[in-house]
Formats: sequence, C-alpha cells, structure tokens
Amino acid sequence: QVQLVESGGGSVQAGGSLRLSCAVSGYTYSSHCMGWFRQAPGKEREAVATLFTEDLTTYYADPVKGRFTVSQDIAKNTVYLQMNSLKPEDTALYFCAADRRWLPPCPVLADKYRQWGQGTQVTVSS
Repeated sequence: QVQLVESGGGSVQAGGSLRLSCAVSGYTYSSHCMGWFRQAPGKEREAVATLFTEDLTTYYADPVKGRFTVSQDIAKNTVYLQMNSLKPEDTALYFCAADRRWLPPCPVLADKYRQWGQGTQVTVSS
C-alpha cells in the first residue's frame, strides 16, 4: 500500500526555518513527480514546489523562490522541503504528493497527483 508520511511541521517565528520530510513507502521510488502543496484556511490547495525524481528538475512557486528548497534522499525514500526565512503568510497545512511520471515537468495542479500524505501544520508568527 502506497504511503506518504510528512513530518517536521511546527511553530516558528518569522525569519525562522523548518525542514519538512516526506517518507515514501509502498512503491519503488523512481520516475515520480513529488510535490509539496499547502493549504491555508479558506484558501485552495496550492503547489509550493515539485521535484522530478529522475533528473531533479524542480519548480518553485513565486512566493517561495529563493527561500524554499526541495530535495530527495533516494536511500531513505524521502523528499524534503527546506523552508528558510519563513513569513506569516507561509502558515498552512503542508502536504506531500506523488504521481508516477516518465518525463518532467511535474504538474502543479493538485488534482494531477494520485497519492497524498496526511499533512503537517506549519505556523509562522510575526
């Protein structure tokens, strides 16, 4: 059974950092698009960053460019989202998502991803 398990969320002050992890199990971690999404109360789920596992092609949403970095550890079947210089507007429930793909670019629409984690809360105070 495919499982994505996020961890690493928490509460930080503006300017702080967090690293989210997404542990993948239940399928071979290869040729996938891995996406990090977030959803704030009353807002739609939006893509934050994506990573194509085969060639490490990445995408970052404009609000997080230069502050967030997506990476992977193949040996651990884990994808990370390093978040630096956090802002109050980054407060949201963050989700990891996966979808089997053969080529980049990875989609940025949530409905294109078939596997999802349960989410981890990130709260940034001013």
